[in-house]
Amino acid sequence: MGGTHLIDVSVIIPTYNRQNFIIESVLSVINQTYKNFELIIVDDGSTDETEKKVARLIKFYKDYRITYKKFEENRGSAFARNRGAEIAKGEYIAFLDSDDLWLKNKLKEQINFMKKNNFLISQTDEIWIRNGKRVNQMEKHKKPSGDIFEKSLKLCTVSPSSVIIKRDIFFEFDGFDESFLACEDYDLWLRLSLKYPVYLLPKKLIIKRGGSWEQQSKKIPHLDRLRIESMLKIINQGALELHKKERLIKELVNKTSIYLNGLLKREKFEEARIFNQKVPEKNEKKIL
Repeated sequence: MGGTHLIDVSVIIPTYNRQNFIIESVLSVINQTYKNFELIIVDDGSTDETEKKVARLIKFYKDYRITYKKFEENRGSAFARNRGAEIAKGEYIAFLDSDDLWLKNKLKEQINFMKKNNFLISQTDEIWIRNGKRVNQMEKHKKPSGDIFEKSLKLCTVSPSSVIIKRDIFFEFDGFDESFLACEDYDLWLRLSLKYPVYLLPKKLIIKRGGSWEQQSKKIPHLDRLRIESMLKIINQGALELHKKERLIKELVNKTSIYLNGLLKREKFEEARIFNQKVPEKNEKKIL
């Protein structure tokens, strides 16, 4: 994974049945003003016209920078992103969800931002589109910069489509946890923010459209349960700074209480009993 990098950035687009969006997303990469990149499209088992549309685009552009890799079984975005990263040759890795778009200066401005400041990880601000209309972000969704750990406990503060990370750092954390069918981004950035800052370039350089990531999350029940499991994983690994452990435990206690109360209200008593056995004693002093 080391050695000299002739390619600056490996752009990875995971996709699954996004025939109505994928071409626009790919074109937003091809049309970047920054040209020293490779584009890796990882098809996670699409059954629609995604493969045919991408094949026609590759044939038309004859762009040697584009690689298309398809898997027959749908295994989730964490799997697809990791497979793309494994064959990436760039010094940096950038991700783009297959229904999002980059503005044409995204790579140029962000790479310059990182190289000028010797940053290892950064993200940009973003434009949100829902049902074809631009919407304003809520205050809780505004992105932090630097030490993002505490804010990342409550919700995911890093958008995959906006992030660029040094390749070696991505592999230091073994990439995305493929056992997570949702919240895999919450899990990775939370683990990563324990050690590294994530800096924000405060320019809106991506367009985030309601699509696969949003639809998939709606299909996955108990998102808070996955976030709890992510926090438990960190606790079990140990070696936490005391102040970060205290903040993690506080949020874990809060999320666990809310999740268990929800199960009990829905009379899912057996599920609540089993889950309760997985978490530590819900008393902050005892856990610490």
